[in-house]
Amino acid sequence: MKKERYKVIPIALLLLVVDGKILLSRRFNTGFEDGNYGLPAGHGEEGETMREGMVREAKEEIGIEIKPEDLDLALMQHQFCDDPGNPHARANFFFTARKWQGVPTNMEPNECDDVSWFPLDALPVNIIGHVRNAIETFRQGKNYVEYDWEKRK
Repeated sequence: MKKERYKVIPIALLLLVVDGKILLSRRFNTGFEDGNYGLPAGHGEEGETMREGMVREAKEEIGIEIKPEDLDLALMQHQFCDDPGNPHARANFFFTARKWQGVPTNMEPNECDDVSWFPLDALPVNIIGHVRNAIETFRQGKNYVEYDWEKRK
């Protein structure tokens, strides 16, 4: 019998940075990290590239239009998620956008109650852990980081 292959959940996240500030959105009414700030993001879907997924999520969540070719992969984070009953790994692809159309706006008020710009060196206290880790790693100029692997059993 063949051994089942290792599975990783792919996530696309947007590091939208302008003049030393980064756009963050506060989760609300989702059941996951509610009250904490994160990034425009979403799961990769079958049949789309990670850039295409990031374009889709940016439009859905903050109403901006980005061309896939205007996205650059800035950071890869291999994350262990110690979810009760479902421990798993995620491959988090953090993109920056060289340009975009529109003004970032909260397009999902049922899942987000704030979209704001924060100085990269003064992030809010209530920020999702792996997002803080990624932003700090990005600021250090590194392009790969592992997160929470000490929690694996």
